[in-house]
This record gives sequence, C-alpha cells and structure tokens, in this order.
Amino acid sequence: MLDIRHIRDHLDWYKKGAQDKGSSLNWEEMLKVDDSLREAIQEQEALQAERNRLSKLIPKASPSDREAMITQVGEIKPKLESLTRKVNEWKEQMNAFLLLAPQPAASDVPIGRDDSENVEVKQWGTVPSFDFEIKDHMALGSAHDWIDSERGVKLAGSRSYVLKGDGARLEHAVLRLTVDHLSQKGYIPFSVPVLVKEDAMIGTGYFPNGRDQAYYVEQDQLALVGTAEVSLASLHADEWLDPKKLPLKYFAQSSCFRREAGTYGKDTHGLYRVHQFQKVEQVFITKADPEESEKLHGELLANAEEIMQLLELPYRVVYVCTGDLGQGQVRKHDIEAWMPSRQSYGETHSCSTFFDFQARRLKMRYKDDNGERKFCYTLNNTAIASPRILIPLLEVHQQKDGRILVPKALQPYLGQEWLG
Repeated sequence: MLDIRHIRDHLDWYKKGAQDKGSSLNWEEMLKVDDSLREAIQEQEALQAERNRLSKLIPKASPSDREAMITQVGEIKPKLESLTRKVNEWKEQMNAFLLLAPQPAASDVPIGRDDSENVEVKQWGTVPSFDFEIKDHMALGSAHDWIDSERGVKLAGSRSYVLKGDGARLEHAVLRLTVDHLSQKGYIPFSVPVLVKEDAMIGTGYFPNGRDQAYYVEQDQLALVGTAEVSLASLHADEWLDPKKLPLKYFAQSSCFRREAGTYGKDTHGLYRVHQFQKVEQVFITKADPEESEKLHGELLANAEEIMQLLELPYRVVYVCTGDLGQGQVRKHDIEAWMPSRQSYGETHSCSTFFDFQARRLKMRYKDDNGERKFCYTLNNTAIASPRILIPLLEVHQQKDGRILVPKALQPYLGQEWLG
C-alpha cells in the first residue's frame, strides 16, 4: 500500500510508474475520494470539538443556558453519526484504491510491455549439445517410472503429477541441498503455515490483485499460499521491530499452491506449470534504505545463482521490465535455466525488491536513530522451486543410454553418481 500524501506530492511520478506497469488506475478519482474524506474528517472533528466544548460548559451554566446547551448537544449527535458513516464509507473507498495502486519501478528498470522485453544481463555455463536424439523430462521420467502424470490427474485433476522412486529422491535431494546451503550462510530457517488469513495475503500484495490465482477456503476464510513469502513477510505484521536486529534474513521450505488462472492451453505438457509444488523461499526485512536494499537484492540473487551452479545448470539472468513487474515490485531479476526440450531458457527463480510496499500494508515498523517512525523494506527470492527445476536437471544431464548424471553437489544426498 502506498502513502496518499506522497502520491499527492509526486502524482506525475506515480502516474508514469503506473503507465509503465500497464496499470489503468484512475488517479484523479482517487484524489477526489481523498478530498471528500479529508473534508468529512474536518467536519467530523469540528463537530466533535463543539460537542466537547458544550459538554464542559453545561455543569457550570445557569439553568436556562444549560437547557439550551443540552439541546445543542442533542442536535449535534445525529449530525456526528451521519458524518461518521460518511467518513467510514470514504475510508473504505480510499483503501480500495490504495490496495490497487502500483509501486513505481526503480529508475534503472527497463521499460517494456511484457516478458519478451526483459533484458538479459548475464549468462553462466555452456548450453549443452547432444550427439543423440534427446528426450524431454516427461519421456525420461516415464521411461524410468519417476513421473506419473496419469495418476496425478486421477488424484487431483489437470496440471497434477506424482513423483516416485528416484524422481522423488531427486526432488528431496535438491531441496535438502538448498536448505543446507542457506543454513551454512547463517540464514534463519522456518517452518510456516501454508493456510493463512486474508490479512497476510493482502499485506503481501497477493490480494486483491491476484485473488484469482489463489485457492481459497470460503468456510474458514483462509487461503493457500503460492509462496512461503506470504507467511515469512507477515510474521512481524503490526509490530515495531528493533532496528539493531535488522536486517532479518529468513527462509522456509513449503508446499505452494497456484490456480494458474488465465493459462488455459499454455504449458500443459510436463512439469513447467503445475498447481502444487515445493519451494524454498527467502525473505529479508530491512531498514528503509534504498542503497542497503539494493545490496541485499544482490545477495539474494547470488544465493540463487550459487545453487544453480551447484546443480551444474546453464542459465541466464534477466532484468525484468516494467510491464512484467508485479504491483508492489520495485525491481526484479529472474533466473532462467536452459531447457533442451524447449530449446530456450525457462524461468526457475525470481528475486524481488519491494521497498516499503508490503511493510505499509503489514504495519511493520521501526524507529530510526532520531526516533522517527519508519516502515521497513522487504525483499524476497526463490532459492529453489520443484518440480520445475527437475526439467533442466533431467534434460541437461541426460546421457545417450538414458541415464542421468548426478551433479557432484547432489551425490552425497543421493549416494550415487547416476540415476537410471
């Protein structure tokens, strides 16, 4: 959520930022609502002050004056009640606008309409060439009885799957490697709920935008998260944090759920776009310092790159353009792994900076050295997500005889150099 006072002072900047992100928010209508709210609050405060003034004078007034004052106080009451209703209505409308208002991107973010205009900033590794006809991950998984999409669909419908045998072991190994790698760096691990209240989804920016992507339990008014970011970032909602303990560096492995609304007919084959998956997510909570935030963004991105290098997977890093940024993201880098069956890079990781967008919604604050109240900054990063990462793992490391070469970093977890 944004600060309406800052919006008023920098309206052109916000309008340009919204345009760059493809938002059609009516900023003029928002300001009209804010004007009406301010006017109603001023009237409300004036009436309240008058009622308080009269109430203090009544005990000291003469009998005749007292009766007139009591009448005046009685006349103020319904006016005040009416104004209070108006204030509440304007506040609801204002809140609705602010929940939809996008955060402008950082000045160096490339301008673009969609992911086709993201800018490559780095490549690592060598794209493999094969002297045999390659198989995609589903053919490899089926041949070794590691992936069972038929029974997955039987259990849970489309975009569902079952991993078994070495397929399940490989997923477990990748997740354990990632958890161990982050733990060795001193980050704090968590096990968090994946079924959360609406406040957590609103606070992190997944509601109201993105509501169609979430699985929602109406009876309990709880939502299944699409990332542990929701739970980790919401841990300190409505809290005052000790600035001496910032930044907080958390991570959690969790199951994640996404409806993939709007993707009908897209990426229907294989494990690229599924409804349920496992992810290790990092969340940093820090001071309101853009320079420190940028440094931490680099730290998070480096963590994801290190894991990709441990998995011996060629990848590229792209700087995400404005049209492909989320509502609250100031900047984002994606890591895309080379996927031989697609003959292209496919997204496997995202690293995002939010400044105070989430913290304002979550009311996550601290006091600086001067005692001034500040909202925290938040960042998050995909350390690993499965089963999507299994696509390049199986395809890049496949051999002519159908076996899969296990990267050295994974061998201690699997106890073998080959799968299959």
